Amino acid sequence: MKIALDTSKKSLTLTSLLTDFKEITKAGLAVSVVFSSIVGYLLGVSDEFPFSWMTFILLAVGGYCMVGASNVYNQIIEKDLDALMDRTKNRPLPSGRTTKQNAFILGTALTLIGLTILYSINPKTAMFGAISIFLYTCVYTPLKTITPLSVFVGAFPGAIPFMLGWVAATNNFGIEAGTLFLIQFFWQFPHFWAIGWFLYKDYEKAGFFMLPTGKQDKKTALQTILYTVWLIIASLLPVLGFTGDLKLSYIAAGIVLLLGLWMLYFAVKLYKEMDEKAARKLMLVSVSYISLLQLVYVIDKFLR
Repeated sequence: MKIALDTSKKSLTLTSLLTDFKEITKAGLAVSVVFSSIVGYLLGVSDEFPFSWMTFILLAVGGYCMVGASNVYNQIIEKDLDALMDRTKNRPLPSGRTTKQNAFILGTALTLIGLTILYSINPKTAMFGAISIFLYTCVYTPLKTITPLSVFVGAFPGAIPFMLGWVAATNNFGIEAGTLFLIQFFWQFPHFWAIGWFLYKDYEKAGFFMLPTGKQDKKTALQTILYTVWLIIASLLPVLGFTGDLKLSYIAAGIVLLLGLWMLYFAVKLYKEMDEKAARKLMLVSVSYISLLQLVYVIDKFLR
């Protein structure tokens, strides 16, 4: 009976450790970021740069480590602020389930492992991964309590994963990788402003400035619409034929345009309704939009 009890306790401990690991590395976000990198990799493979399962796996594991490390460092820095918000107060650090020292060890380990793995793919991939961690941790995170421009700064590391996959496949950063970067860069704004809108009161408790005007007003909603338009334009650039090996058929471009108009509809709806419900809907649509767009790009490539 005693042995069974000890086994149960051990199982419970391992389960809680895994749960805390998933929370402190933001597993859901990390997986979505890895998905972007994988899509970028599939877009980059060709006869000249053939598909490799080893590179595919290394990119996925290394990418998760890099995103996880960024999230760990972010939560170390924001531990006291996270404790003030309902959305984050039960995270491992503010709740006291782990310490800053243990979190720092984990973040450092993930950084070193991630950089080593990405470097084994090629040095450029590791370099962009390191830049992403630095910008997210050392620039974006501190700026969140200082200026709404933090979202602009955060859009840079946020846009790196999509193009990182292309760099992993080709060992080159050119017009193709730059276009993928541009698409995800413009996507960041309506996505995070929607989050900043419906979580405005919670963010306010910690003093975070997430909306461009600092308020839930018409100017913020209008900027959300404008950046959605820029996103649509950027996503259609490959159909014009001047983005190198990154191409898009007319049929795929039509689907991408419809997806963009779908997202634009909800951005306009936020402008009209000016409430948290509309902002939450825009956020959910934006997540679906970027995933569907990336799938269209990949399917179109292999069907052409």
